[in-house]
Parts: sequence; C-alpha cells; structure tokens
Amino acid sequence: MTIQKLVIGLDYGTDSVRALLVDALTGKELASAVHPYRRWKEGKYCDASLSQFRQHPLDYIEGMENTIQSVVKQVGEAVAANIKGIAIDTTGSTPVAVDKQGTPLALLPEFAENPNAMFVLWKDHTANKEADEINELSGKWAVDFTKYSGGLYSSEWFWAKLLHITRKDDQIYQHAYSWVEHCDWMPALLTGVNRPEDIKRSRCTAGHKAMWNEEFDGLPSEEFLVTLDARLKGLRDRLYKDTYTSDTCAGTITAEWAEKLGLPKDVTVAVGALDAHFGAVGADIAPYTMVKVIGTSTCDMVIAPLDKHKSHLVNGICGQVDGSITPGFLGLEAGQSAFGDLYHWFKNLLFNPMKKLMGDYVDEEKLNEIDGNILNFLSAEASKLPVTPNDVIALDWINGRRTPDVNHHLKSAIFNLSLSTDFISVFKAFVEATAFGARAISERFNNEGINIESVIATGGISKKSEYVMQTLSNVLNKEIRIASSEQTCALGAAMFAAVSAGIYPTLEEAQQKLSAGFDRVYKPEQDKVEVYNQLYQKYLKLGEVTLD
Repeated sequence: MTIQKLVIGLDYGTDSVRALLVDALTGKELASAVHPYRRWKEGKYCDASLSQFRQHPLDYIEGMENTIQSVVKQVGEAVAANIKGIAIDTTGSTPVAVDKQGTPLALLPEFAENPNAMFVLWKDHTANKEADEINELSGKWAVDFTKYSGGLYSSEWFWAKLLHITRKDDQIYQHAYSWVEHCDWMPALLTGVNRPEDIKRSRCTAGHKAMWNEEFDGLPSEEFLVTLDARLKGLRDRLYKDTYTSDTCAGTITAEWAEKLGLPKDVTVAVGALDAHFGAVGADIAPYTMVKVIGTSTCDMVIAPLDKHKSHLVNGICGQVDGSITPGFLGLEAGQSAFGDLYHWFKNLLFNPMKKLMGDYVDEEKLNEIDGNILNFLSAEASKLPVTPNDVIALDWINGRRTPDVNHHLKSAIFNLSLSTDFISVFKAFVEATAFGARAISERFNNEGINIESVIATGGISKKSEYVMQTLSNVLNKEIRIASSEQTCALGAAMFAAVSAGIYPTLEEAQQKLSAGFDRVYKPEQDKVEVYNQLYQKYLKLGEVTLD
C-alpha cells in the first residue's frame, strides 16, 4: 500500500488567503479553505484618495491559522499526519519594517494602529516621488541598477516603498532594523527564524522588486543607496546578499506552529515567492508561453531558456530574473496595474448612487444581489454590441501603468463620447482598453526578441467572464487556454512544496504529476480581429496624446 504524501499550498491574495491540500502522488485536490482579511475588509489603514493600501500582519496570521486548521479538519488527523511540506506565495512587492527580532513593527503595542508599521501592499502608490528619484539617480549612475527591471523602477516596489515610509514617519525610521517582504516573512515565522539576516530571501521578489542581481553582488551598492537618501546608510548590510529559488527548503516548522495548525512536526517549509509566479507554474507555464494571471490587476509571466536569453535585456517590463518562476529558466514579468479593478470601479460608479437612493426601499440582501449581478449584466449586454472602427476608446491606466514602461502618474481617459453613448458602450470600451493594454505588453516582448508563441490565462476573471476573455482573444489574435484549476497560485505553491520536501527531484516532474490541465480554449473571431487592429491603433494614439 502506497503511503500518502500530502502538501499544502498557501496563497495570499489581495483580499484573502487560500489553503489548498493536495495529494502529491496523484495530484488530487483533497481540501481547500479561504479566509477574507477582516481588517482589510473593514477598510482599515487604507486611503484610496492617497493610493495608500496597507495590511495588518494579524490578518495574515489569522488567515493562515484558519485556513490550514480548516483543511486539516476536513481530512481528519489520520490523513493530515501525511502532510510533508508547505509553500507560500504572496502579493508583492509587499514589504514591512521589522525590529532586530524580525517582528513587524505593527505587532508591537506602540505601532499596532500605525499604517506605516504595516505591510505596504503591492497596489500602494504613495511612493511615486521616491520611484522617480530612483529612476533619475539610476540614469546618472555608472551602473544602471534598473537594467534587469526593465530599465525603470516602480512605486509598487521594495526600495521606493521603504524609502517613502522612512521619510514620512520618523518613529518607524528609528525603530526599523530591517525590512522584509511578505513572502519571506511567512516562511520565517513558521520556521522560527527571527534575525532578519538569517531569513532565506526569495530570489523572485528580490530580483523583480528590489534590483537584486548577481552582477551587482546582490542589492544596489551602499554608495548608491546613501546618495539616494542618507537615511538608508547601513540598511544594505541588514538586508541580504544571497537569494534562493522556491524549490529550496527554508526550514522545518516549529513545534509550536505544528501544534497550533494541527500539522506533523517534520513538515518542511519552502522559500516563498510572489503569487503570480507560482500561478504561472500551477498553470503549466512552458518556454515562450505567456501566462496571464488575471484579477484586480494582471501579472504576465514568461520563461525563456537561459542559454539564449540570460543577458537579453527586455526594456520596459517588471524584470527578468534567473529562476524567479521556474528554476533553470529566465523568468520575465510584466502586467497591468488595473484590470478587474477598472471594471469594479465602473460598477461602483453606476451602482453607488442607486444604492444610496434605494437604501430605504430595498433590503440589504436584495442590494447585494443587484451589486453581484451588475458586471454579468454589463458583459452580457456589451457582447451584443457590434465592433466598429468608430467605437468609444478608453485607456486602462486608472491606477497608473505598470508595463510597458512603468508610469504610475498616468490616468485613464475616454475618447469619442457623444450624446448617444450609453453606459454599455462605455463598459465595452473599458474591457477593450484592458485587452489593448495586454496587447501592448505582448508586442513589447515580441519586439524585444522574446516571441510569445502561446497564451494561458488563469485567475478569477478568466473563469467568470466569457465576454472579457473572448475580447482578449480577439484583440491579441491568439488562442487563449484557460487553466482548469480554480486555484493555480495555490496549486503552484503545492508543486514547490512537493519539490522542497523531497517528494520530487525537479519542479518539472512535480508539474507533470500535479497539473490540472485546461478546460477551455478561446479562439479569435476573425471578423472582429481587423476592426480591433484599427481600434488598437487609436488606443496607442490616444495614449500618446495623454502622455503629451
């Protein structure tokens, strides 16, 4: 009788955390659980008007406890005794200031309600000024530390965020010994690693978000950082030099956490990484395939052979890092700062006034039902509209532009409105705008010598909206395969857990065994492709006008 070998993938998203329990020998998904972040859901510590988005570490801890305890309970203690490994992915760059013991400052009583002591979520854009300064200094420096980050640094990333907090809050500056990414802190927490210097840092987040590269002997030089701001003096030595791919074991779970979560005491914990990178692995990424992880934003993941492309710089993307997605391959990342967020904003723009007007006449349950159906209604109606060269055109930059060529100062715009334009036409234009943004990314890869041969989509929107996915296929003029798993990020984490636990020697073998395959393919509608080619050119011209 074969003894079960089980693994857990823990996937931290923007709104919630999900645990997935997988049989590593058969690929069968045995149990899953989701925990929405309570404080985040209440809107605490955030201010959208300032693009400030912070998350409390207690939301992360409570989410881990609840989801893992839940999957253990679902299968029972006898089955849970066969759990061998855990791997964790998170959003990013989502760093936090920590003390000498590696404790996030928000977990200290004096900082418990201070947003600057909390994790700075990926979508926080309060550091636009600092990102601009990094780019300006990099352009003058003898070594361009942004060269492996697409040639531009983003306010969504590590150095810009920590510099902004350092300048804004002197108490945090005085108490912050070091800084840690969310995907690095969770494995350290589970394995009892306290000193920030001892944490095994993710190559994925270090390379894509913190300008780490072997060519630079690690992070940007002390001289560069001090020139950027004297308050960064000495911080480099309190961070890290070495990084690790996620097939590496970060350590073994502590007895305390094993007991609290209901896990065996010999469970291994893998080095963490970013959610989209694990999602690409869970979606069966292969060389020259773009995996689009589509949700509130998009992350577009590509891998390429190192022997052909290790020194091949792709301009204007979110970075290229050896082993950041699949060990042994160059990992390249791009994406859009708003995708589902744009649709959600438009839905609220339509619904919130009606909600206030109807509040006294319609019960809360009915309002929630209407709220939940608006996007489905808009999609169904938009799909009935013809596609013509004179349609409304929009830009997708409502939360700035991530790629190509990061610029978070940019805003969205709508063109070609008239008195005959209705809300369905505007929604259609926003959907097309997100598809045009995706095409701009794909064309950048192609133009820079990384030819995108196929496209895979995963994430909530890929499953929920036929209209959006068909539009995307038409605009890209490519087939799009939809990953079968509802939880590709957690599944990718489970694959890495199986490798770091020694169940499989390579990630490729784990992928072959645990892959869930694909359940749908969208094919371009050729009668619309040519019209979209014309509209796309108008999108590009509108973008040029906005930039001017």
